[in-house]
Amino acid sequence: MKFISWNVNGFRAVLGKGFSDYFDSCGADFFCLQETKMQEGQADFAPDGYHVYYHSAHRKGYSGTAVFARTPPMSVAYGLSDLHADEGRVITMEYPDFYLVNCYVPNAQPELKRIAYRMEFEDDMRAHLVALDKVKPVIYCGDLNVAHNEIDLRHPKTNRGNPGFSDQERGKMTELLSAGFTDTFRLLYPDKTDAYTWWSYLTSARKTNAGWRIDYFVVSDRLGEKIHDATIHADIMGSDHCPVGLDIAL
Repeated sequence: MKFISWNVNGFRAVLGKGFSDYFDSCGADFFCLQETKMQEGQADFAPDGYHVYYHSAHRKGYSGTAVFARTPPMSVAYGLSDLHADEGRVITMEYPDFYLVNCYVPNAQPELKRIAYRMEFEDDMRAHLVALDKVKPVIYCGDLNVAHNEIDLRHPKTNRGNPGFSDQERGKMTELLSAGFTDTFRLLYPDKTDAYTWWSYLTSARKTNAGWRIDYFVVSDRLGEKIHDATIHADIMGSDHCPVGLDIAL
């Protein structure tokens, strides 16, 4: 089974940059989007053979997630709790053998102005995933907005304490993985360097691959042996992020 996740930084914008061709070439069973920046019905994209699920922020042009699925879920839930319901960040889909959770984790913002909310979100998300995992295995994907370890960004020393590489955010990722979950890419490629999924537009960082790996597929530990591959599609343009993939036997 093939999963793709991509922070498109504006779905309507990326549709004009070859998104449809990439989507068709993937042949994904599930294609998850983050930062759609739109309301449902504003994008002219309805691929044959897929069911689509949008979760839009109340604030127009902000945040938002979506999932294109070949198979409709048994159930679908939007949001995380009443505290995290208005920014369109989470879609949870139940299937017979697993849960799929697509997430756009809040950015801590410059000077970590939103770190308190980020920590609350992380705790609530971890509790959500642990509760699901008690029922059946979980596939958690999206822009998780954290480079977990120094290997996951080009310039760790100068970025220490910045949003996405603060001790607090990295610690929450460690807590999640310690709660029964696996970073699929690092499971297969523990020592691979220069493997990034986001590059700042402001510094033309993509040209020199001065990036960060902040987009993930994280799965229940017991799914680890079923993973065929975890991929980073750094050659796909159109956003400041690139797509990431998971091939898994389910």
